[in-house]
Amino acid sequence: MGLTSCGSSRKVIVERQTPTAKQQKVEPQIAIPKDEVVGLEKALTNQEKIILYIEKYAPIAQNEMRSFGIPASITLAQGILESGMGYGRLAVEGNNHFGIKCHQEWDGKRLYHDDDEKGECFRVYDDPINSFRDHSLFLKERTRYAFLFDIKTDHYKAWAKGLKKAGYATDPSYPDKLISLIERFDLTQFDLKMREINLVKSGSSQSNKTTVHRVKKGDTLYSVSKKYNVTVERIMELNKIQDQTIYLGQSLTIPLNL
Repeated sequence: MGLTSCGSSRKVIVERQTPTAKQQKVEPQIAIPKDEVVGLEKALTNQEKIILYIEKYAPIAQNEMRSFGIPASITLAQGILESGMGYGRLAVEGNNHFGIKCHQEWDGKRLYHDDDEKGECFRVYDDPINSFRDHSLFLKERTRYAFLFDIKTDHYKAWAKGLKKAGYATDPSYPDKLISLIERFDLTQFDLKMREINLVKSGSSQSNKTTVHRVKKGDTLYSVSKKYNVTVERIMELNKIQDQTIYLGQSLTIPLNL
C-alpha cells in the first residue's frame, strides 16, 4: 500500500509481511477421551435400543419362564414397554423394569416417582435380575393373576389380554402394545427355545419344586440354607448371586428337597 505524507511528494512504502511457518500460531490439539467420542456418535434409534434390550435380558426372561411358567416373550415385551426400553427413570435409577410399586410387604430401598398419582413409591433393586424375579413372583403370588397360568405359554395374545383383564395396566391399548412388540421383534423365538428346554427337564427325576423366601433382618445365606436344608451354593446358583450378598426384602427362590 502506498501513502503520501503531507506537504511532500515523497512516497512512503509500507509492506505487510506474511507470517512464516515459524511465526504462525499453532493451536494446541485437544485429545478427546474414548468414552466421550462414543457420546458424539449418532444416538440410537428406538429399534436399536429394543434390540439391545432383548439381547441383554432374553436369557433372564427365559430363566424366569423355566422357574415360573411365564412366557419369555411376554416378560420381554412388558420389560421393554414398562422400562422405556431400559432408559426410563425407574430402570436407570432403581433397576425397576416393570414399574412394581412398594406395597405394604416391601422392606427394601425405595424410589418416589410420579405415576398415576404424584410421588408414588416404587421398589429399588440392586440388580435388574431381581426386578425380573420380583415380576414373576408378583404374577405368581397374586390370586387375580392365577388364571393366566392356565393359558398355554405359546398363546401370547391370550396372555397379553389376560394381563389387562387382571388389572396389570390401566392403558386400554396395553395388550395391543405387547402383541405388537412380540410380533415385530419375533419374541416368541425365546418361548420356543424354552419349551425345548422344558421337554428335556421333564424327563429328569430331579424335582423342580421351589418356594420363595423373603429376606428379613438378620438373614444370611447360611441361615436361609439351614432353614430349608439346602446348600448355600445351590441358592446362589438358582438366584444368580455372585458375592453372597443378599438384601432386606429380596425374594430368594429356594429349591425344595422332596
